[in-house]
Amino acid sequence: MNTLCKIPIFLIIAYSIICISCSGQSNRKVENKTTKKSDQKAQDSSHKVSTFFPQIHTNLDGMVSEFIWEMHEDSRGNFWFGTNHDCVIRYDGTSLKKYTKEDGIGGNAVRAIEEDASGNIWLGTSEGLTKYDGSTFTNYSTEVGLVDNEIWDVMIDSKGMMWVATVGGVHHFDGETFTLFEIPKAKIDNPKSMLSDKLVKKVIEDLKGNYWLVMDGYGIVIYDGKSFSHLTKENGLTDNNVADIMQDKNGDIWIGTFYGGMSRYDGKRYHNYTQDGIIEGIETYNLIEDNKGNIWFSAEGQGVFRYDGKSFSQYTVDDGLTTNGVQSIYEDKKGQIWFSTWSGLSIYDGEILLDAYHIEPWTKRN
Repeated sequence: MNTLCKIPIFLIIAYSIICISCSGQSNRKVENKTTKKSDQKAQDSSHKVSTFFPQIHTNLDGMVSEFIWEMHEDSRGNFWFGTNHDCVIRYDGTSLKKYTKEDGIGGNAVRAIEEDASGNIWLGTSEGLTKYDGSTFTNYSTEVGLVDNEIWDVMIDSKGMMWVATVGGVHHFDGETFTLFEIPKAKIDNPKSMLSDKLVKKVIEDLKGNYWLVMDGYGIVIYDGKSFSHLTKENGLTDNNVADIMQDKNGDIWIGTFYGGMSRYDGKRYHNYTQDGIIEGIETYNLIEDNKGNIWFSAEGQGVFRYDGKSFSQYTVDDGLTTNGVQSIYEDKKGQIWFSTWSGLSIYDGEILLDAYHIEPWTKRN
């Protein structure tokens, strides 16, 4: 069965929309969860919208023409969906509403959504940082200090400091002033940056207060508050092109890459699940840890994997997933796992995977 693969996220920006196909199923050493046939039939795929890809599952009443980068349920119970081309969509418990540049959103692509301690929603967009205070959108761009308007991540640390990661580097932002945070690059022979050698793709703060920064083509930079260290292929990474990073509740760092698959780093050694043949898919990202301690991530053309601490389970189109190319993964406050693809939204409710519409009707079918 041919399904749409996940297109490398950097190439989406660099080369516009690219359509590729991948083999859906292949031999693997993990358990495969199967949806009941009766439930499969219950998924109505007859509704289509005018988009580049076939919309198998709901695309929020036709508001999403491409895919959703980021999903977030805020402290008030509102759902936010940051899209690749259609700005941001909010569900307030009553209705879906799209907010665009005319409302004050910086850019059409919204790749990061973060909420601060005061309940403000911050959006990292393709044309600046946008703040929503509950009534008004305010955009911050290079005109007020950003080094570059292409934002890839927004993270608020334990001290309340905001980190804004862009194509041109990463900033500290105190709500008024952007301060560029200088990062020394690792010494790498022939680095192969996919978009920019200054791009910081993601920033996380670990349980000890160290900061981990994903560099485009330069592996990972670790900052302990005083000094910097680097993780690269030279000292254990499977690939210098890191796609995603996350720390689990046990303190282990999960690292998804573009060409080296998925690994877990416990501070001393790497567990290289793809290289060791335990899972398939060399392009891996969208890491989350659910409220039960399961680790979820996507692998290009292989759907998604769940790790329960002992073994991996794989979920694909045969289990009810929209496609085997997943763009983002999110757990809501009910414990449901959401999957965004080029062909709509799926939800795993703890037992089966379905079109999001059948579990959350407010997502609507147009």
